[in-house]
Amino acid sequence: MKPYAEDLQNQEKALENIRHKLALLPDASGCYLMKNSEGTIIYVGKAKVLKNRVRSYFTGSHNGKTQRLVSDIRDFEYIVTGSNMEALILECNLIKKYQPRYNVLLKDDKTFPYLKITNEAHPKLEVTRRVLKDKAKYFGPYPNSYAAHQTKKLLDRMYPLRKCGVMPKEVCLYYHMHQCLGPCVKEVEKETYDQIGQEIGSFLSGGHEEIKKDLQHKMQEAAEELYFERAKELRDQIISIDAMMEKQKITTSDAKDRDVFGFSVDKGWMCVQILYVRKGKMIERHMSTFPFYGEAYSDFMSYVTQYYSDNPAVPQEILLPDSPKLMQAEQVNVDQPVAAETALHSAATADVTGQTDENAIQTETEHSADSLLVAEERATYAAATNQDQAGDQDAEIKEIETQLSGGLEDPSTAALALAEWLDVKVLVPQRGLKKQMTGMATENARVALDEKFKLIERDEERTSKAASNLGRAIGLDSLHRVEAFDNSNIQGSDPVSAMIVFIDGKPAKKEYRKYKIRSVQGPDDYETMREVIRRRYERVLKENLERPDLIVVDGGRGQIKAATDVLQNELGLFIPVCGLVKDAKHRTSQLLVGESSEAVTLARNSEEFYLLQRIQDEVHRFAITFHREQRGKSMVTSRLDSIPGIGEKRRKLLLKHFGSLKKIREASVEDFRPLSIGDKLARQIIAALREEES
Repeated sequence: MKPYAEDLQNQEKALENIRHKLALLPDASGCYLMKNSEGTIIYVGKAKVLKNRVRSYFTGSHNGKTQRLVSDIRDFEYIVTGSNMEALILECNLIKKYQPRYNVLLKDDKTFPYLKITNEAHPKLEVTRRVLKDKAKYFGPYPNSYAAHQTKKLLDRMYPLRKCGVMPKEVCLYYHMHQCLGPCVKEVEKETYDQIGQEIGSFLSGGHEEIKKDLQHKMQEAAEELYFERAKELRDQIISIDAMMEKQKITTSDAKDRDVFGFSVDKGWMCVQILYVRKGKMIERHMSTFPFYGEAYSDFMSYVTQYYSDNPAVPQEILLPDSPKLMQAEQVNVDQPVAAETALHSAATADVTGQTDENAIQTETEHSADSLLVAEERATYAAATNQDQAGDQDAEIKEIETQLSGGLEDPSTAALALAEWLDVKVLVPQRGLKKQMTGMATENARVALDEKFKLIERDEERTSKAASNLGRAIGLDSLHRVEAFDNSNIQGSDPVSAMIVFIDGKPAKKEYRKYKIRSVQGPDDYETMREVIRRRYERVLKENLERPDLIVVDGGRGQIKAATDVLQNELGLFIPVCGLVKDAKHRTSQLLVGESSEAVTLARNSEEFYLLQRIQDEVHRFAITFHREQRGKSMVTSRLDSIPGIGEKRRKLLLKHFGSLKKIREASVEDFRPLSIGDKLARQIIAALREEES
């Protein structure tokens, strides 16, 4: 009870300190950093008004995920910024630096792949994930590596840039296939490479129709001149272009490059979908699914910010979805006119040509950075309802306005900050084709999230059913908890054992246990099993821990008998024990149950047999990993202990200072002086380790 009382006392002190700091928060935009009891930063957020946003964590009620975050907060810091854009960028940088536990972290693809034309005397085309300032030409990003490599494969056939990493002394097969200009044997003018680069750029920017027409013209010329093999090559290139481009699903009447975002949330998880529109055509999409702990739109914007931070190539226009909360609160009556039609964009990002979008796009309404639009829409909505309904709706809108003033993302403010940072047009469409596009991305995100949960439910049902069927096959009414054991040693050296736990057919890794064998000398598997079973279930009895419904040992009759003898005759426990026998190929072969070790017949394609395989593979993996760790430590110990003048104290000091035997071996005599080890002993240590290596 004493540690619990101390924790409560420390928590009260922390909350008292937080209350004092809350009173000093400024009415300014910035970022806040939440810390746990160890001083580790666990969440980073941004706010238009720091005072309101940070206070909201410690007042009112929260959902389960946010409550979990709040329960871990013991202190906070904040950094004031001059604008929302600065807060957006600072939040992104802080998240990357501290990798907070409760923040959305863009991990799924690290960085996205690009196509690159290298800046060399004889350039080549390659796929890369690093965008450098090396004067090369970059195209992308692509949603995944497969899409990038498929595009490169097509371009390699169409454009004869060199394919080799190091220039050979004679031409290769690519030269004879007309897929390389052969700079290894003849001079290629820079103008030729410039023209190829322009054509590749045109193709990747959506100009494939013109290139296809040019290829068709060349194919007809080759056929007329009876160069049928060349005509066939050109025809195959045209077919490849058609195959790649037939995936287009949306075509807009303009020819802009756009990234279209949509997101959906459910059960504490968020799914973000990005649709890539190039030259007015949707060519690919990318999906990310992850848990989130803060406010949905705020965490969504954190994802978007990190995405463009890691992928510097940005399109001409970015489309963001509206906030689900605002959409619910700001529904405009269909009989009422829309208050205003405005577009969010930086003056520097207006169309260079001065041309406007086509009619289908002209009719759509964008979120305004001006708060008057939101106010007018809300007034229109309130006027269209009766007095009682208006009172309830006003209360709901007032609550949302309070949240927004504290920093929960207002889409218009977020779009403005992102546009200012990236220097591109950022829109939050309200109607028209662009609204349909964000709606499509959002719907795809919702479907993907639903599918995720359905698969989880299906997997849980199958797993639970497998555990039930296995229990019935063994003769048990229920099979809730299974504990499995495996021993590991090499000719008796460093013997260890491991226990894993499966609950309702799923691994409970927090309950796994490792055992160093104390009493057994040499490779005696039966006595090792006795020791481990004794140690485990003596503790179960002493601490009144949950008892398993079944114990699984890795082995046959001997292991079952050893475990049963300890359980029944020494501890008075009557828990069923079964053994898993492997075949010659080290695969799960047979299930033996009870003292008589009767074989239980299970269909090899059944879920219950698959569950047994998982248990046996998992316990073996856990045991062998632990054994390798122990063997590695003992090898380090024996190597250093065999050197005269090195005792336990110096051995620990050396390993702590250098980190590994390899680094000790590679060290110089001078590196040992900070440890108060003389030059003579240092030379002996280095010589002994290097001699052993050789």
